[in-house]
Amino acid sequence: MLRDVTAVRYVTPLRSGGSVPAVVEADDLGTYVVKFTGSAQGRKALVAEVIVGELARALGLRFPELVLVHFDPAIAEHEPHQEVRDLHASSAGVNLGMDYLPGAKDFTPKVAESFPVDRLEAGRIVWLDALTANVDRTVHSSNLMVWPTFGTAPPRLWLIDHGAALVFHHRWDTSAPQKAYDFRHHALGRYGPDVRAADAELAPRVTEELLRGIVAEVPDAWLAEEPGFTTADGVRDAYVGYLHARVRASASWLPTDFPSGEELAAEEARRAARTQRGRPDWLKRVPDLHGKPAAEQDWAVHLG
Repeated sequence: MLRDVTAVRYVTPLRSGGSVPAVVEADDLGTYVVKFTGSAQGRKALVAEVIVGELARALGLRFPELVLVHFDPAIAEHEPHQEVRDLHASSAGVNLGMDYLPGAKDFTPKVAESFPVDRLEAGRIVWLDALTANVDRTVHSSNLMVWPTFGTAPPRLWLIDHGAALVFHHRWDTSAPQKAYDFRHHALGRYGPDVRAADAELAPRVTEELLRGIVAEVPDAWLAEEPGFTTADGVRDAYVGYLHARVRASASWLPTDFPSGEELAAEEARRAARTQRGRPDWLKRVPDLHGKPAAEQDWAVHLG
């Protein structure tokens, strides 16, 4: 069960993404990144965060703890920006918090050049993303963090930010569980992910019982008023049925085509050359920043 906590101190908003989450301290002495129900992405993004995040944890992948955060906008009344105050006002009540990982760094292509990732670990993460239709873990936006561990153990990869996953729940009537998505530019593609071994290991573990337990964690209010459904439990049944059918159809969507690091670099060079062609001479001296990853940064700045 997701724990319930109450936000007692508003630390700072995170303005790097459209959802404008915030770092808060809670009454359990924990610090959390809170995503709000009133954000532009809507409550479905929070539903995806819960389902995919808890599924990742159930499969043994590293993912920060999620909690339900009771938020009173009064604790953030000192926020100077009206649009952020409006977001808070529309999000009074239960929101979603993710445990804040102090000192974690964004997994950028530069970090990837020297960071070792086991082929099976990469395969497990790619497999989860393919199962949950999470196409938002790319070389330019990895939604992965590198977090130092205690003692002499090396830093490890942590998954974050699954609000863009479960794309099928935006159009239930047109989504097929067998659909394959393009994962050639997955953030871990350069490691040669062993997705077949991951499928053999993980698919049997994604049972209907497991999915029902995970979907039960989603608050009823976040499932209310879903077009085509009359009850929150009906929506839960749809998630369970779809994901369970998708697991059984893994042979049809299992991604296996991943460009090497050299091929990705060559593709990026070709893209940059196409961008430069046709530019006036003065503009050619301006660096092309389109699609370039940000420098390493604290994950609090990264999350959106």
